Amino acid sequence: MKTLIELYDERPLKNVLSTEVFSPERTVFICPPEVGRDARLQQKLREYFAHRGVQAELEFVTASLLDASAVAKHLREVVARYPDCALDIAGGTDAALFAAGLLCANVDIPVFTYSRKRNTFFDIRGAAFARDLPCQVRLRVEDCFLMAGGAMRTGRVDNAVLARYAELIPQLYLIYMKHRRQWNGIVTYIQRISQGQEVHPTLLAQGAYQVKAPQGGRVQANPDALRDMQSAGLIDDLSISEQEGVRFSFRDAQVRAWLRDVGSALELHIYQSCRALGVFDDVRTSVVVDWQGGNQPDAVTNEIDVMATCGVRPIFISCKTCDVKTEALNELAILRDRFGGQIARAAIVTAERGRAPMRHRAMELGIDVIDLEDLQGPDLARRLKALSR
Repeated sequence: MKTLIELYDERPLKNVLSTEVFSPERTVFICPPEVGRDARLQQKLREYFAHRGVQAELEFVTASLLDASAVAKHLREVVARYPDCALDIAGGTDAALFAAGLLCANVDIPVFTYSRKRNTFFDIRGAAFARDLPCQVRLRVEDCFLMAGGAMRTGRVDNAVLARYAELIPQLYLIYMKHRRQWNGIVTYIQRISQGQEVHPTLLAQGAYQVKAPQGGRVQANPDALRDMQSAGLIDDLSISEQEGVRFSFRDAQVRAWLRDVGSALELHIYQSCRALGVFDDVRTSVVVDWQGGNQPDAVTNEIDVMATCGVRPIFISCKTCDVKTEALNELAILRDRFGGQIARAAIVTAERGRAPMRHRAMELGIDVIDLEDLQGPDLARRLKALSR
């Protein structure tokens, strides 16, 4: 096979997997008009293959994938131009698959497909090279966005430095769980006494024992939590006095950012727990996806708290320190479907006990719920590992 014919699919993985596995000289996409006109999307596909080290010429043939006659016509033309070809029927619409059947009734070409449930290629007719072939492709987090025309941008956390905090992150999480009910107030207080430039922040925090809260009212220091932070090495030189106020120094700028952010402790714990399992090919936290991949100032972006990959399966995890709203579930489902498709998994992690209405909505959307009971019990590793399957 020198030429691979792909029926373009809205699920990105279906468009790229066979090209990577079978390395044809060219891949011809039978695609809808909007894709045929979208030079940016076509270029993003080329960039994806270049990023993956796959050399293949890409060609885009436009036809309405709801018009079986039009698709069949273009399929015949492609086969006439490239006789040494094979047809992948893993993607496409019902009409496109019907057109492929019409073609195969008259033209003897190899036909194969891919089963996401079995992660295996199958010989449909005359494609011995694909017969019962397990897929060995291992994706990175960035790949999942690139294949869909997006890009991964730098988020709140530099993942490259996290290994240096391997022993500190569990300490931060234990403090968070111990003071979970007061955590919002603790973080708010730290924010108020450590205001200043965020580009080159000072590590010194100092202020009155009780300060104004952003939303009105007042918030005060939590001596037990601050002492726990000092014992864990998160802060140094702590002094606490109701009369003279509070003063301490953050360990470094990274810890300063974490202690000023309500969600960091839980997100870092889930990130580290996923890495410790050893079943994921890639794990990242604070992943920002640029939907259009152009890095424009007005680009549509979303942040994913933790994301992992296992083989070709992406896993999207959202972490919440409070009750989960329907909007958060809907957003997570949209991201999973857009950048992962049917093979992807999604989970919501909450430090509360998941309420029945939320669980029902999550079940409707196919989202796993990991709640306080899982975080406090022995099942967290098992629940996270199950996302890889």
